[in-house]
Amino acid sequence: MFGLETVTALIAKQGLAILVPIAVIEGPIVTVIAAWLAGQGLLDLWSVTLVVVLADLLGDMGLYALGRWGVNRLPPKWRLKMGLNRARLTALASHFDSRGARTLVIGKLTHSAGAAVLVAAGLARMPLLRFLVVNLLATVPKSLFFVALGYAFGSAYSQIDNWIARVSLILLGGIVLAGIIYLLRRRMRP
Repeated sequence: MFGLETVTALIAKQGLAILVPIAVIEGPIVTVIAAWLAGQGLLDLWSVTLVVVLADLLGDMGLYALGRWGVNRLPPKWRLKMGLNRARLTALASHFDSRGARTLVIGKLTHSAGAAVLVAAGLARMPLLRFLVVNLLATVPKSLFFVALGYAFGSAYSQIDNWIARVSLILLGGIVLAGIIYLLRRRMRP
């Protein structure tokens, strides 16, 4: 979207009004930058914390809505090409009925699988209230972690952005590896 220096200048100049849309799109690094600016006295720390939590939830609701209402608007032929047949959607709904909370928390905390998990929750028609409660419970500690990181070490936001990208990539690799192992074990069962 924008370079980190541009984002920092925009938030420093425009404050919380610009923080909301940028935090919905960019997430953790914007939280780090905003908390660092709060540490510099340019923003109120409690307001930053509240705004980044609400912006995270707003972005997550958008992805949930895409899964719940957007995918159904695709032509049936496209849905089938995406592998979204009735049997898969039924299995997905069953998964989110029994393990939806755990899946959401893992998706939120790994960051790299988050968007796919949030869309899948919508596709599975996870009850909205349950989605919001679980998502809030996962969002608050994650946001607080990035606020604390930004407040303490935010001047190194470029390095922190690199670390976030690396950790996300490692976690994504771990998720893919675990999925491959799961599928291989499942195929080997008699």
